[in-house]
Amino acid sequence: MEVAEVKEYRQLQQENARLKRLLAERDLEIDVIKEVLAKKW
Repeated sequence: MEVAEVKEYRQLQQENARLKRLLAERDLEIDVIKEVLAKKW
C-alpha cells in the first residue's frame, strides 16, 4: 500500500466508527421513545 492509501484507509475507518456510534445512539433513542409511547398515561 502507498502512503496515500494508508491515510485514506485510516480516515475511512474513523468515519465508519463515527457512523456506527451515531447509529447506536439513534437506535437507543428509538428504543426510549418506544418505551415512553408504550406506557399508558
